[in-house]
Formats: sequence, C-alpha cells, structure tokens
Amino acid sequence: MAIQSNASTEEVMGGMKTFSGLTNVTVTAVNPTMAELHAMDINVKQEPNYTVEFSGEEYNKIVFWLANEDGNFKLEILMQNKSRVSQTGKHQWMNAIGQSTWSEEEPTYEWWKTEGQRKAYTGEETLINFTKAWANVASGDEVSFDSISAIANGDLAEIKELVKVLSTNEVRVLIGVSNDKYQKVYTKYFGRVKPQRDDLFVKSLNDDYGSFKADFNADLKWGTHVSTATLVTPDTIDENEDWAPKTNGTVTTEDLPF
Repeated sequence: MAIQSNASTEEVMGGMKTFSGLTNVTVTAVNPTMAELHAMDINVKQEPNYTVEFSGEEYNKIVFWLANEDGNFKLEILMQNKSRVSQTGKHQWMNAIGQSTWSEEEPTYEWWKTEGQRKAYTGEETLINFTKAWANVASGDEVSFDSISAIANGDLAEIKELVKVLSTNEVRVLIGVSNDKYQKVYTKYFGRVKPQRDDLFVKSLNDDYGSFKADFNADLKWGTHVSTATLVTPDTIDENEDWAPKTNGTVTTEDLPF
C-alpha cells in the first residue's frame, strides 16, 4: 500500500485564494506593459492586449491595477472613439463637472451645467465616475480629461500621469469572483474613503441596471471569498418513466439506474 495521507484538518488541494467584498485600494498602474507587470510581481507570459472586439465592434480597454494588503485586482473599462447612443436614438452627454444625462439635442434641464458639455464617448461615464471617487473630487468641482479623444483611442498618457499624482489616494470598490476563480471589480458604483457610504453600493446593486455578474460575500465584508451558490432542487421524477420507481415523486440513491 502506498498512500501519502494527511490529517483532515490540513488544506492540501492548494488553488488560488480569492477575495470579495468592499475594500479600499490604491491605483498602482494603468495599461502596464509585461515588464511593468513583472516589476509589480504579477506574472504574465506575454504582452497584454488592450483591445477587444464584441459583435463586430472594437473597443479599447482601460485596465487599472488596484492593490490592497491582500493582492492586486484589475478594473477594466471599455471605451470607443464614438459617442454613446441609446436604442431610442438619444445621445449621452457629459460636462466639465462630470454630470451625465441623455438627450437628443443639447440638454436644457435646470440642474444641468452647460460648461464643457458635449456628447460622451462610449465608456467615458464609467471612467469619470471612477476618477471622481479616486481623486476625491468635491461636488461641483471640475473632473474632465483634456485628451479624452486620445484616451478613447487608447492613448492613456494623461491617465498614467494621474496615477503618479494620486499614488497615495484610495478608492473604495466592490470586488467579486466570477467562474469560481476570476477576480472582478464592480463598475456601476465607486465609493470614497470619507464619508464611507457602503449603503450606496447596496442601492446601486438593487437598481435595474446595477447588477454585478460575479459572486461576492453576502454581507459585503472584505475577506476570503465564500461562495454564495445555492443548490438547485432536482426536478420531480416523472413516475411514467420506465426506470422511475412508483413513489410519491421522490427517488433515493438506491433507486437510480446508474
């Protein structure tokens, strides 16, 4: 007999530890090269590709690398050098203070500030919302990029400079796990360290368009991820099937034909 056993209390299966919940992170890089990733102790085997195609449309990826005491996490934002248009033909608009709205023509709402108003690029709203929280921009203060057209085309020089300027700033994010192994950052809401309004994450998650396609600790507390997957109740056995026992619709292990 050759069995190399271990005590049942020992974890021997290994695997990558994953985390989920709300956490404060710093931004360490944006669209880094392979060499830059290696310098961050992030092992990749080839140069990252920062473009992707969906349904015949090409997008440029803005990949922020976020870090806390437990590791590094990727926040991905997809942008296009074209204005964002709704299915009803309305354009998304943005202004110099980071407000966004939808309108066929230039917005005329009472609350809307016209300074710097223009049609928004696809993905720009997410970028601006992240920047507001990360840079801790006060309400009504300016938050815009001079080179937004270049950014939409994949030239992130201005954002790379911002990473240096805001090297000690923190932003609060919700991180989950997809497919039981991939860490994923929620992009529908980003929080500030002060005031810490975790209730606004809950509000966003409950919005019609605020769902998060990832699993995360139900209490939103940061820590090692514990799957919240639930067991699916098996279909009731059809007693008319040739193999099914004549019961009240349930079947035991001993009754199965395999």
